[in-house]
Parts: sequence; C-alpha cells; structure tokens
Amino acid sequence: MALNNEIPTFDDIEAAALRMAGQLVATPCLPSHTLSRICGCSIYLKFENHQFTASFKERGALNKLLGLLPRERVAGVVAMSAGNHAQGVAYHSARLGIRSMIVMPVGTPLTKIARTTDHGARVVVTGANLVEAYAVAENHSQNFGYTMIHPYDDGEVIAGQGTLGLEIMRAVEGLDAIVVPVGGGGLVSGIAIAAKAINPRVKVIGVQSAVYPSMARAMAGEEGVLPDGVTIAEGIAVKVAGNLTRRIVADVVDEIIVVEEASIERAIALLQSVEKTVCEGAGAAGLAAVLQFRERFAGMRVAVPLTGGNIDARIFANVIMRDLIRSGSLMRIDVPISDQPGALATLATALAEEGANIVDVAHERMSLALNPKRAALDLVVELKDASHGEKVLSALRERGFDAEARAIG
Repeated sequence: MALNNEIPTFDDIEAAALRMAGQLVATPCLPSHTLSRICGCSIYLKFENHQFTASFKERGALNKLLGLLPRERVAGVVAMSAGNHAQGVAYHSARLGIRSMIVMPVGTPLTKIARTTDHGARVVVTGANLVEAYAVAENHSQNFGYTMIHPYDDGEVIAGQGTLGLEIMRAVEGLDAIVVPVGGGGLVSGIAIAAKAINPRVKVIGVQSAVYPSMARAMAGEEGVLPDGVTIAEGIAVKVAGNLTRRIVADVVDEIIVVEEASIERAIALLQSVEKTVCEGAGAAGLAAVLQFRERFAGMRVAVPLTGGNIDARIFANVIMRDLIRSGSLMRIDVPISDQPGALATLATALAEEGANIVDVAHERMSLALNPKRAALDLVVELKDASHGEKVLSALRERGFDAEARAIG
C-alpha cells in the first residue's frame, strides 16, 4: 500500500495523541541539575528510553497501525528496520492483533532479530544493507497487499512522532530550544510541527553524527548517498534524507548541527553516571550537541529527548571504560621494581596511601630485556581525576620508584 505523503498538521498530531492515549508509556520530562551545571544551561530530559521497547519509534508505528482500514488490518503490515522501528512495529502489531513482517538486512545483530521475533513479528533476514532490505519490504507491500510502515517518510508516522513534541512543550514552560537526534528526519519533523504551533519562538535544532550527516547535507543542497561508515549512533546512521521529511525540515526546523563521535560517547557516559539511565548513541546525540556547543546554548532552557536505550552491553561497557580513561580516572603506570620479597607490597602500600586503587596488574620478571635482579610492573589504577594521577606519579617518584604513565589500549 502507498505511503502517506501528506505533511501532517498540528491537528493531525493532536489527533494522534488522542488516538494513542493509554497505549504508550507516559515518559517523564525532568530537569537535570547536574547536567545543567556541566552544560551551562537549564537541561530538561525527556526519557523516551523508558518506553516498552526503549525507543520513541513506538509512537509513529502505533499511530500508523491505528489508522489502518479494516481490510488493511486483515492483510497485515511490513516494515524494514535493523533496530528500534522493527521492535515498535512488531510489539504494537501483535498487541493489536495485526500480522507483521519485518525485513532486516544480513548482519543485523542476533539480539535485535531475537527481540523483534519475541514481539511476535515474522522476521525475514535478507539484503546486504538497508536499501536492499527496503526493496524486499516494498515488493511484499506491492505484491501481497501489506501496508508499509516506513520508519520516517510517512505523514502518519511523523504525526505519531510529533506527540513527543506536544508532551515536551506541555511539560516545560518557557522553553528556548529542543535538541533532537536526526536520522531520516521523522522525529525532528513531528516535534518541530508541534512545538512551533504552540510557540513559534522555540528553536528546534536537529543533531546528526559527523559520520552520517545526510539531512545536514540535504539542507545545504548536497545530494547523493553517503558511503558506509562506523558510528556509535547507528540509530541515526541514515545514508540519505527522506523525501517528505526534508521538505518539513527545510520549512520548520531552525538548524541541523553535526557532532563528533567523542561527544556522543561522553553523553552516553554522563547519562549513565549522572542520571543512572542507559542511552544508545542515537538517543544521546541531543545531549552530545549541547556538550559540544556549550556557548550556543548558554543560559537557555533546553529540552533533550533521550530517544532510545537499546545499546549492546559490550559497547556500553566499552564506552564507560573509555570515558574513565579520557577523564583521567583510569591510568596505566609502568614501574620497574627490585625482584625481591616485599617490593610489590611496598609499591601497593605507596599507592594505597595516595588513594589510588589498583584495577589490574601484570608482573613481568622473565623478559631478557630486564636486568635479572629487576622486574617490571604494568599497573592500571583508578583515580579521582587527572590531577590526582599527577600527584600519584610524583609521590611514587619521591619514594624511589621510576614510574611512568602510559596510554591504555
């Protein structure tokens, strides 16, 4: 079935909110005093990672599903996705008694395939990439009468995503800006339509990863499909901006800014350490923009939707460890010591007296490069911060240890 190519209105978004009432989690929108202090502005976080499938994508999928005609509900739906959209379509389709087929490209993580299957969808893994997978989904839509649930380039999907903007505007008075992650552009389009209707002065700013700046390029008049890249924000790794969404973005979104991968990593780590919440790379991109461009948002009241929390556990752990290294909370130290009883204990005591915690230690005594009366220690220690590390090194040297800091990794 054909996509809805009509630009949704504010009335469409309000109608979507009424239609979906009680069928989604009422996610909180709360001030973050610590992040506000760090960023130099008033930060309000909208916790969309608290949705059942841990993503805002449920909104657009649900609104599209609720608008199906009886014959369309009987025929079923099809979608292409390698992540959050797949789970949103699968979950709400099953809940509403609608058959769903999700086409996922080869290479999609097995955990995402399993979650989508668990939500009740028939999953077909095919196509070398999202473009090829979408072609398969579109073929099924045309040949078997399935309704296509597009991840962003559909007016009903955009209206559903726009309900997030309604909630933010009604939760926070006097907002100056909403900073929104952008992949294909459905969420920022819906939020901008809703927010500007309520307060035309509020700034709606989209954020993309520097690896996939497809919407930023489109707004600059640059065309073409971006090459494959590696980003921690895979949820917004879209190679080409949507056709419908780029029209909306050009009309109502104030700006699209691009952030570096390190800023996204920092945002993920801060949200974990400060707010005790898990955010995927795409979900943390809004905060990453405020962190990277502090002067742009100084003194403003800024809403940041945390759009998703589906991050691989190993990647999440790696991000946290890398942030500890960047902040100086973890340091690697090489220390030659005498190969005699008590030498290691003396060093450990010295570190303890300076408040450094030994996380890992490697003891090398058989290397031919060493004096036979010496041993080499490779330590990883936990510290308060970078300045504490300098104090620890100085203290060790004052005690006669020839300690040197080394890069971790």
